Amino acid sequence: MYDIVIVGGGAAGIGAARRLAGSQCDTLLIEAAPRLGGRAHTVSVDGLALDLGCGWLHSADRNPWAQVATERGMAIDRRPPAWGKQHRDLGFTAREQHDARGALNDWIARLADAPPADDNAASVLPVDRRWHAYIRAMTGFISGVSPDRISAADFTAYDQAATGQNWRVAEGYGALIAGSVPHAAKHRLGTALQRLALAPGSVRLDTTAGTIQARTVIVTVSTAVLVGDTIRWPAEIEPWRDAAYAIPLGRNEKLFLRLAPNAPFEDETQLLGNPNDPATGAYYIRPFGRPVIECFLGGDGAALIAREGQEAGYAHAIAELSALLGSGVRSSLQPVAASDWTRTATIGGGYSCALPGGAAERRRLAVPFENRLFFAGEATSSTDFSTAHGAYASGMRAAEEALAALSRSRPA
Repeated sequence: MYDIVIVGGGAAGIGAARRLAGSQCDTLLIEAAPRLGGRAHTVSVDGLALDLGCGWLHSADRNPWAQVATERGMAIDRRPPAWGKQHRDLGFTAREQHDARGALNDWIARLADAPPADDNAASVLPVDRRWHAYIRAMTGFISGVSPDRISAADFTAYDQAATGQNWRVAEGYGALIAGSVPHAAKHRLGTALQRLALAPGSVRLDTTAGTIQARTVIVTVSTAVLVGDTIRWPAEIEPWRDAAYAIPLGRNEKLFLRLAPNAPFEDETQLLGNPNDPATGAYYIRPFGRPVIECFLGGDGAALIAREGQEAGYAHAIAELSALLGSGVRSSLQPVAASDWTRTATIGGGYSCALPGGAAERRRLAVPFENRLFFAGEATSSTDFSTAHGAYASGMRAAEEALAALSRSRPA
């Protein structure tokens, strides 16, 4: 029997494993996928490290992954991102950019200064609807959903906690996270939990690789998996599943286009496809000087991939880029890699966003059950949700709770 079993090998599970590595507890991490990292996933295409999941160390000046990267000798790029700077004002004049950002910033300020009674972020959208589509596109990138599905309190909690420092790891954020499991930590890949059952003094985990017994379990699966039907959960944790229903995953996807040699694109520039379309993509051109365009789709844009597949996402991105740069660029763009988080059964979406009235459910989801089940994952963070550092901190917290529970249960 293991002292602690960690379910899920994403940033939270790895955070828990790192904390437990120095303890005397017999610990095992199980992961349903054939790789570690969860929503952190770096793929190599022609020697280029491309992040299909998280790619920026948000609140980097207090992000623990920055320290882990330094310890591992991985280079951190501290240049500010090109977000919000429309390259050559293409399709989005300087005046329009000023007005659109002003409308977005005013809306964010109203959420904090005059929060709506119904906690629905859409309730304080500007009376003038001119930039509603733009704001909806931005919330798609930020939260994965439209304003009417966002808790004003939740949005404000993250916004006020963020430091505004955003850095990158040249070798890939996903590579950093997946490669940070301690060498001594036992883990099994391709081991999907099918049923979790409570027994006197233990927890039974029925997996695709057999049954595992544990004294305590740290659950780090996404809220989509927690409320889904791929795992049979004990009836006793229905209140935790109810909490997870209030914190669903939004939709966020990335596509990468390879650029032909001598293609007319400038390093480290950014384009918003269409500020009047809530399904628009954001295009980061030649990150690190590499011959690719990172296409980010959120909310309505990512829903297109969920409905119609990656090819539809590529077509959407190429059409938007061609509209801005001319049809001649089509021959310079080659699809090379894409995420499909919403349709990945072990994930189920982008990152969590509390529904109106649901912000407090993050704290409820983080409460241990009978000092036997401990819950972690970005969704359990009240301020750093939707981030890899929020997930990491939650895994560390759950590990501390499990250690304390085991210490209390051992005879003096």
